[in-house]
Amino acid sequence: MITEFTPWASLIGGLLIGGSAVLLMALQGRVFGATGILAGFLQPNGAKDWMWRAAILAGMVTGPTLYMLITGVMPAVDVPVSRVALIIGGFIVGIGVTYGSGCTSGHGVCGMARLSPRSIAATITFMITTGITVYIVRHVLGGI
Repeated sequence: MITEFTPWASLIGGLLIGGSAVLLMALQGRVFGATGILAGFLQPNGAKDWMWRAAILAGMVTGPTLYMLITGVMPAVDVPVSRVALIIGGFIVGIGVTYGSGCTSGHGVCGMARLSPRSIAATITFMITTGITVYIVRHVLGGI
């Protein structure tokens, strides 16, 4: 299985994520951690807190629609594993986010930019675990 090389889409996506993280920190004084944003949205601590979380989540959901309006096609989302593997992976990620006190956006983007030792260690752990998981799924389990 070969993964497509998409440098321009990756660059634009990275700039959007980084810019969003900077704006959220500058305007709200908050770290852009997607799982924390979702958790706070589901368990709001107040109307002001809920509104900025709702705006970010709405942007995440409407982004593909805006892309379609500009380009005329929906962005391709190719998930090369079975639905069962996707569900199991989601639970495993949820456990990791809980024990790691954050996700790749919180630790990998914001924490590393702040040179947080905890975030650097978490991101290294994410990357090593991801590499091992991809190897096992693709080469040991045959792509599930």
